[in-house]
Amino acid sequence: MTEPRTGHVLLGVNVLVYGYIPAAWRSPLLGAQDFVEPAYWERIGRLAERARLDAVFLADALSLGDPAYDANPIRLDPAVVWAHIARTTEHVGLIATASTTFNDPVDLAARILTLDHVSHGRAGWNLVTTRDDRSAANFGLEQVIPRSRRYERGAEFAELSRALWSAAGTGSRVRHHGTHFDYDGEFRAPASPQGMPVLFQAGGSPGGRDIAARYADGVFTAEITLETAREHYRTVQAGAARAGRDPRDIAIMPGLLLTLGSTEEEARRRVDELYESSPSAYSAAWLSHAIGVDIATLDLDEQFPDEALRGPADPEIFTGSIGFRESILEQIRQTRPTVREYLRETRYSGSGHGGFVGTPEQLADRIEQWYRSYACDGFNLQPDILVDSLEVIADELVPLLVSRGLFRADYETTTLRGHLAAAAAPRDRMVSAPLPRWQRHCDG
Repeated sequence: MTEPRTGHVLLGVNVLVYGYIPAAWRSPLLGAQDFVEPAYWERIGRLAERARLDAVFLADALSLGDPAYDANPIRLDPAVVWAHIARTTEHVGLIATASTTFNDPVDLAARILTLDHVSHGRAGWNLVTTRDDRSAANFGLEQVIPRSRRYERGAEFAELSRALWSAAGTGSRVRHHGTHFDYDGEFRAPASPQGMPVLFQAGGSPGGRDIAARYADGVFTAEITLETAREHYRTVQAGAARAGRDPRDIAIMPGLLLTLGSTEEEARRRVDELYESSPSAYSAAWLSHAIGVDIATLDLDEQFPDEALRGPADPEIFTGSIGFRESILEQIRQTRPTVREYLRETRYSGSGHGGFVGTPEQLADRIEQWYRSYACDGFNLQPDILVDSLEVIADELVPLLVSRGLFRADYETTTLRGHLAAAAAPRDRMVSAPLPRWQRHCDG
């Protein structure tokens, strides 16, 4: 057997406004306008801290989403929301998603650093690029720039942002003369309370993985199967080693769509009811966008045709997430469902991100298996409905993880960077070491 891991699991929650299922807003626990009410966000922040979560993530959007497949078409500025929540919380990390495609690195570095000071060292930035033409139109462009250029810009954006944060409070001059940005001057801002805001990267494309390996403190990944998650885990760490970094300094946190119940049957009944009250065409439209195949052209009672499963996608033409597409197609190749079966099964097994439907005890088993198998360092949980699911996470899931020695009984640090370091210490991951025999067997 491999040596046991001696750190602990990282836990975050991806705050998809009301929840990841489109019908979440219909819950009697919510009002249709709660997303603009400070009290709602305060409730989410307090529940996350009651659960002793390491961080909360909030997505951004530069255009109105397409209601045909976007569960949360309206978004608020994450940095503004988290700055408000910083007043009502003390420990939970506050990670704001922001795109490198349509932001300016100096302005964004200042905004994230401001959040860092307001929260006393709990700020993080989840780096993404923007791939949709709707957003491009809001900036006077007919279409978004090609993927390769987006990731070149994203890498340079991350490099300059980190240089600015490093120089904050020192009086040092930052000199950056690159392809996309040119900066020569001081960054007049006080130094970060945690040394530097935490940088996460979201996405599984080659360009995204390169940014993660070179600059990120953590990666928000999309994984469905244990085998591919373990492969990606090693890929990112190996990339970090090639970039001259300690590969153990990057936390890998897959998203996990979840529905919890006191029994598995109850959880399945809950997710079925939520999906059945969602728009009937939602799943097919979302899947069409995610894999680049019009599901309406396929026979629902036949397996996916081979041409629909071919890959990889042309990165300069495909407009969806390459990471999501790879995860979904790998799941379909392994199980060979009919189109109708897959659309239904995604209620339980996830689509893009992995899925979980069951009891808190079963979820604790899942987290333990993936963590001890070196498939991840933790999870970004994505509940179907946030408000009641966070209560279950706080009152039932977390105590189970604590009792198994997988999670801390209370916060040990006061900064987000401190949370990441405490979870990883003492260091126990060696990317260069040969895999134990049982792990080599699992990899086939």
